[in-house]
Amino acid sequence: MTVNENRRTRHVEIERDPLGMINGEGVITGTVVSAATIAAAAGHFEETRLVLTVFGTAFIYWLAHLHARTLGDAVKHHEHPATVLRESLGETWPILAASVVPAVILIIVQLVGGTILAAAWTAVIASAALLTIYSFLAGQRGGLGPIGSLVSAALGALLGLLVIALKASLH
Repeated sequence: MTVNENRRTRHVEIERDPLGMINGEGVITGTVVSAATIAAAAGHFEETRLVLTVFGTAFIYWLAHLHARTLGDAVKHHEHPATVLRESLGETWPILAASVVPAVILIIVQLVGGTILAAAWTAVIASAALLTIYSFLAGQRGGLGPIGSLVSAALGALLGLLVIALKASLH
């Protein structure tokens, strides 16, 4: 397959999957980054600053991933970075978008009267559940079959448990 044929095939895959869940990379990465940020920062900031910390961390991580992905694809496909930037944006935006769910959970729990600690625990546990679901769906979409999808889900759950362990060890 030529470089141009490979790029066309990759572009078609992105168009078929507008949520960026072909392999789950973006939502899984964004969820882990956001949950780990909450786990590490909760107790050090009030609600507003914690939510801003989650978004800020996810934004910086997304920019770093976008930069690395753009340069990597440019080198791999022997194209100018500006040429692959649009595709890289399309592939990496779920990292940033995934930070919205844990941040919204933080806000909702506090709006209903929960403490910042309760909100942080709820967001981290919900993120662990989401990692399990996202990993299962990515396994299914990747054609792993029922057993492979369950193994993928178990690995996602393990990531979530590691973030929970981080939260428990820090606070």
